[in-house]
Amino acid sequence: MNVFRQLERRRRWSEEERLLLDQVARLCAEAIAPNAAKCDREAAFPWASIEALDRLGLNALFVPECYGGTGGSYRLYLAVVRLISEACAATGIIYATSFHGMGPVVDHGSEAQKSRFLPRIAQGSLGALAITEPEAGSDATGMQTRFRPDGGDIVVDGGKIFITNGDVADLILLFGKWSEIEDPRKAISALVLEKGTPGFEILRLEDKMGHRASSTAEIAFRGCHVPRANLLGEPGDGLPILLASLNKSRPSIAAHALGIAHAAFSDMTDYANQRRQFGKRLVEFQGNQFTLADLATDLAMAEHWLDHLGALVDEGETEFGVEASMAKMRASDLAMRIATECVQMHGGYGYCQGYRAERLMRDAKITQIWEGTNQIHRQLIGRSFART
Repeated sequence: MNVFRQLERRRRWSEEERLLLDQVARLCAEAIAPNAAKCDREAAFPWASIEALDRLGLNALFVPECYGGTGGSYRLYLAVVRLISEACAATGIIYATSFHGMGPVVDHGSEAQKSRFLPRIAQGSLGALAITEPEAGSDATGMQTRFRPDGGDIVVDGGKIFITNGDVADLILLFGKWSEIEDPRKAISALVLEKGTPGFEILRLEDKMGHRASSTAEIAFRGCHVPRANLLGEPGDGLPILLASLNKSRPSIAAHALGIAHAAFSDMTDYANQRRQFGKRLVEFQGNQFTLADLATDLAMAEHWLDHLGALVDEGETEFGVEASMAKMRASDLAMRIATECVQMHGGYGYCQGYRAERLMRDAKITQIWEGTNQIHRQLIGRSFART
């Protein structure tokens, strides 16, 4: 593990940042990790863990100071997501999803919108991002949710599926198509829908393979009247907002996946050092050493790339879509690979719930699917090398 400690030292956090990360690590060990197995087993939303995050004020991390936040760096936010996800993947994605939903308000909202919505998030309200529909998954431009202007309101009709935090979010960043714009790409628009809006319905919660403590909802909008003031930008501004928001949420998913990967790597090395077969510890067998060597090297490289990407964003770089796809693709593939090897290292025990290896494997799988499947990311990365 020395290689990861050295990598952490090289990040050169400020004294305040290091203090926060130490506090998060303690919180994860004392209040979040102990809840993870029970919440997963019962498919129970981890309210105690979310309340613990609120006590530390972590929602304020990505909110600018002028709106009640602490204005932390994007690189620091990614580090916090990784720590939380290592302790409990479900809690990690619940936390990250508030950023995925409300980050675009920080970047693209009007002054009035920021003043209305961001202080609520800083104080602990949950956010959600609603894009996916039954016929609009990887191709988000196929969405059918409609926004129709009606005086000072926008009437919303349609539905979304696979929405993390969809049933618990106080604020949902919702994408749909403006009824008066015919072009399907130019019609995409974005607005903030507030909890309690009449006509908003939670149709069902998914019974999932992994992340069972994180709620994933199918939601519907039946004539929801939303104030025109909740529209981000102008009608038809949604696609650039959507793409920009994904470029920032994908590294967040990478951090989340690396949290799972670190948990799995830690568990398998601990087990390899304790378990004996044929009079030797598992870690003493050369084949196992080769496996650990490959995984540790790839994990260190993925960590370094994500840190590099976080620094790019903090330095004001605006063109980082390919780098974000690389981070998400590699981190999620690696999380699944390490989680699978962790189960294998544990043998039959890894297949049973007495160890968390099986939960980590279940949790890792979705990271290869959401925020763009890894097939889509490979296409985006490969296409970037085509000469025009």
